[in-house]
Amino acid sequence: MQTPKIFESEYRFCLILWEHEPIKSSELVNLCREQLGWKPTTTYTVIKRLSERGVLKNENTVVSALVSKDEVQAAELNEMVEKTFEGSLPAFIAAFTKHKKMSSEELDELQAMIDRYRKGE
Repeated sequence: MQTPKIFESEYRFCLILWEHEPIKSSELVNLCREQLGWKPTTTYTVIKRLSERGVLKNENTVVSALVSKDEVQAAELNEMVEKTFEGSLPAFIAAFTKHKKMSSEELDELQAMIDRYRKGE
């Protein structure tokens, strides 16, 4: 199943949900008011829209995610690499590292990830 597209304001909403789930919709409305400055109607609209797209479920006024933060981030990254770098991960990494200095620790961590990937972990 493909991860549903989540737009920027929805992602900020999901960050709150992922941190507090499962959560009563009324509590989620209060958190969105405090953290995002949303009116209750905005929060309920986003809950309904994301529920219809299969991102979350709202059962008996308790809201929980059906899609994880990792899944959403991976889908966004894959879409960006496909759209911007014609699907080339090396081109993405080359563009990223061209403008950002990586520390020795970051390079070691990246190398360790590559090594684990090669081993099939």
